[in-house]
Amino acid sequence: MKVAFSTKSLDKVDDHFGHAKTLAIYDVDETGYRFLEYRHFEDVPDEEYDKINHKVERIKDCAIVYVIAIGATAAARVVKAKIHPVKVNEPTPIEDILQKLVHTLKTNPPPWLKKALLDSKEKM
Repeated sequence: MKVAFSTKSLDKVDDHFGHAKTLAIYDVDETGYRFLEYRHFEDVPDEEYDKINHKVERIKDCAIVYVIAIGATAAARVVKAKIHPVKVNEPTPIEDILQKLVHTLKTNPPPWLKKALLDSKEKM
């Protein structure tokens, strides 16, 4: 499944979804992960509604998006697109999150992660 990470530094989840200029995209499964691409948002609409919709459209192939923060309206649009938003409490290395995610997929994924996996299969 594809997972997006809201990032300023390119190696940590350290940006607010609405303000993010870059999202790092990885492919993740129970055997490991691999970097796919950076999706940049330099030329986004000024209007907040359009800005959020533009980002959601660009990550609709992802099952999960990790963020440092996300507004309620943006979170609702992300969830409606069948993308699970995950908020981290402090800047966290993407690699640490990926390793934990792979381990969780191998062992006993919680219901939200099982749903994200199912949703990602529907997007294929």
